[in-house]
Amino acid sequence: VQLVESGGGLVQAGGSLRLSCAASGMILSVFSSSTKAWYAQAPGKQRELVAHITNDGNANYADSVKGRFTISRDNARKRVFLQMNSLKPDDTAVYYCRLTSTSYGTDYWGQGTQVTVQG
Repeated sequence: VQLVESGGGLVQAGGSLRLSCAASGMILSVFSSSTKAWYAQAPGKQRELVAHITNDGNANYADSVKGRFTISRDNARKRVFLQMNSLKPDDTAVYYCRLTSTSYGTDYWGQGTQVTVQG
């Protein structure tokens, strides 16, 4: 199983990015049953939960990103997305995708994608 994030980059403050996480080698039932999450790790800081969405579609966000970020998933394509709007310099971090299934006892991380916000 491999999770591959993409969509990061350099953006000016106030701009937007859309991160994508593609799961390969994962059977659909494991993907569908998983809680999908995005974490961020800024330089010198611990990795923190940014947003997660449960298998039944309930989404939750860190206070710092509420109203600006939106997590979504496409089960058929086995992809997870993070729409990031109104970006701030404090959002600069490496963003990681994580899929966790208690039903199947699995926990997978991606390799991360860098987001840098200038401003």
